[in-house]
Amino acid sequence: MNEKLANPAPLGLMGFGMTTILLNIHNAGFYPISAMILAMGLCYGGVAQIIAGIMEFRRGNTFGVTAFLSYGLFWLSLVVLLVLPKMGLADATPEGYMAWYLLLWGVFTLFMLLGTVHYPRVKQFVFASLTVLFFLLAARDFTGSAVIGMIAGFEGIVCGASAIYLAMATVLNEQHGRTVLPIGAR
Repeated sequence: MNEKLANPAPLGLMGFGMTTILLNIHNAGFYPISAMILAMGLCYGGVAQIIAGIMEFRRGNTFGVTAFLSYGLFWLSLVVLLVLPKMGLADATPEGYMAWYLLLWGVFTLFMLLGTVHYPRVKQFVFASLTVLFFLLAARDFTGSAVIGMIAGFEGIVCGASAIYLAMATVLNEQHGRTVLPIGAR
């Protein structure tokens, strides 16, 4: 069987990118957490990336499966961490505990970054900037520094924008059968 399968990466990258930008506009201090961010975290950041990860499984892409399923589940877990206390089902997570959560995600992302060595430069940038973002957010929660949080917010906007760029470059380049938006050498 030699069936051509669609590339699910743009779906996962858009879910990640758009949700990351929206959350980090909050982290940069522009507006508070709202239902909009939580809904994006559940639906597009969470479910869409999980769907993309399952589709990557079908394509035999271990890196894609691991990345999209992990970050999709990250978004779901983050929303649960924020919503459970509001529903009276759990205590709010102290900032120090959140710092460890974010630090572990940073370590995971650093290892994923090492896996991008043979991928295009834009994909490497997405993972490098996400690694920095997780470490900045952990530093914010370890120190309580609003300034580090604001810096993380702006860095997260850049990270999310790079994922959106990669998603759109992938779609447009495939649709036009040529490089419309460059993604860098492999």
